[in-house]
Amino acid sequence: MRVLFAGSPEIALPALEAIGARHELVGVLTNPPSAKGRGLCFSCTPVAEAATTLGVPVLSPERLGPAEREAVSSLRPELLAVFAYGRIFGPKFMALFPLGGINAHPSLLPRWRGCAPIPYAILNRDSVTGVCVQRVAPRMDAGDILARREIRLDGRETTDSLSAVSATVGAELLLEAMAAIEAGTAVGEPQDEAAATYCGALAKGSGLVDWSSPAIDLDARVRAFHPWPGAYTGFGGERLALLEAAPYPDEPGRAEPGTVLAVDKSKGIMVQTGRGLIAVSRLQLRGKKPMDFKDFANGARGLVGTRLDAPPPSAAR
Repeated sequence: MRVLFAGSPEIALPALEAIGARHELVGVLTNPPSAKGRGLCFSCTPVAEAATTLGVPVLSPERLGPAEREAVSSLRPELLAVFAYGRIFGPKFMALFPLGGINAHPSLLPRWRGCAPIPYAILNRDSVTGVCVQRVAPRMDAGDILARREIRLDGRETTDSLSAVSATVGAELLLEAMAAIEAGTAVGEPQDEAAATYCGALAKGSGLVDWSSPAIDLDARVRAFHPWPGAYTGFGGERLALLEAAPYPDEPGRAEPGTVLAVDKSKGIMVQTGRGLIAVSRLQLRGKKPMDFKDFANGARGLVGTRLDAPPPSAAR
């Protein structure tokens, strides 16, 4: 099949490569270059970089208007395959694809429709998530399901690690759905609208830790926001990123939430929460390299007894 692939972040790369190996990839639709890093240099998306390496034409428009539709039409695509593109396609655009469009979404739809399903599954401590391939529909993530696969969670996943698993599964399911479409055997399963849940976009400040929350919620927050936007607190007027942690929810409270109680040689820096303790094992001060908790504790005078809190606005950026 002649396929136009739409996607932007790293999670879409295995799907791009898999489709390119099995089908005729006529072009890639991705987001425009964006400013990144301290120098705010403009960078192409990971999908754009990979497509260029593969020698596939790249389209990165700000909008999908008449000129963009004409450019896509000139490629004569039969099917649109999507993984993490982040836009809703209108009827005029979808009319360009005789076989329609399919979209890989890293959740068990209709749960966690929206742009951040992986962090939300971790934040809500779901025991199972997965990947679905759905028909592209006028409403966000509401299309009929063509393929799905469950992923069991053990409670130690991060968004980074779960994204890697979902990327591989998504690529496999897209090929499975495309084979069914090509064979004329694809049958879609309508979603249960009454069971739909939604997730919103994460903001840069979403990772600020509220120490009055239970330890299990804080642990989920650290894992859900790794690598972005990152869970953080304040220490000595500086932003302190919490990179790895583990909860001890049954430990009794004996101090104000956010108080550093001890440095346990095997567990980490023990911090009081609203319910139980959390052991922080890897940290990073703003502008510094990530550190093991032992190295951090050795260089942080008066750490035990300190109460961690929100950093000042200038340090939180």
